[in-house]
Amino acid sequence: MARVDAAAARRMTESLFIERSLRSPSSTRFWALLALASVIAAAGVIGDSTATVIGAMIVAPLMTPILGSALALVLADRDHVVRSVLLVLLGASAVVLIGMLLGWIVSPPDAFASNSQVSSRISPRLIDLLAALATGTVGAFALVRTDISDTLPGVAIAISLVPPLAVTGLLITVGRYHDAGQSALLFATNVAAIVATGTIVFLLYGVRDAAAEAGLTVGRFSGRTLGVILGVVLLVAVPLTAGTVTVARDRSLAADARPVAEAWAATGQWQIASVEARNGIIVIGVLGLPPQPAPAALRTALDRHGMRDADLELHLVGGRTHWCPADTDTCTVKESARS
Repeated sequence: MARVDAAAARRMTESLFIERSLRSPSSTRFWALLALASVIAAAGVIGDSTATVIGAMIVAPLMTPILGSALALVLADRDHVVRSVLLVLLGASAVVLIGMLLGWIVSPPDAFASNSQVSSRISPRLIDLLAALATGTVGAFALVRTDISDTLPGVAIAISLVPPLAVTGLLITVGRYHDAGQSALLFATNVAAIVATGTIVFLLYGVRDAAAEAGLTVGRFSGRTLGVILGVVLLVAVPLTAGTVTVARDRSLAADARPVAEAWAATGQWQIASVEARNGIIVIGVLGLPPQPAPAALRTALDRHGMRDADLELHLVGGRTHWCPADTDTCTVKESARS
């Protein structure tokens, strides 16, 4: 395996370590691009536009301080570790706040229940961790190998950093706190994977020796550091394992509920817009003109088909939401969805 030289080590630190001064070129570039990427991501999620969200992924600069954290850990440079970690935390908080701001301005009546950009980011699974590990490896590999640096835009698209944070902010504004936590978990999964794979790649390519030759700050690196990083990855894997099981259960529940919902809607010539399950709750979106079919009749039909233990959340056109708890035959009306 080819090892990096002193010039490459210097180039890597210049690329990944953002200067302390807020007026410095690297700092102003980071915050300006992050703010713009946040607005683009939130707008893309609100508009349910995949192309717009991909644009935000390309613009977003959060990968820089995350890989910078990995490089600082390898060099055992405490100052840059603290600075990079703070940039990640502050940057993530800024994206969430921008998402909340846009969520307050534009809050759909169904609380994003039928939004595909939201639903794809609130159920992180082990496969997401595997993808993040592979993507983080490619990102670090492209950084140490200038001959494959053209792959970095693809890495930016493959790894989801700003979009799940924007989703977190948007979901907080509509009271979906559990789902907001799940999208934040997806972000944390990607960060942990990037730091872990970046650290390993930098060590394998001899970045420490190259940095010492370049006269850069290189402290004492211990195996304990690597153990802590891998421990964090394993810690993240625990809720992802639970998420994998939950997703499988929810998909089966949604598949069972759809034909029942379609038969119920046909009685009033309504149309089923969406059927999904979130953490054991059946969420159904319905479109049509008054009079509406009776929500309690759908609750009864679901019970009759073996779904008595699942709560029902029914979103009707115009923003009215019916909540039908499990083991009951009554439904309550809400003006907006909260889950």
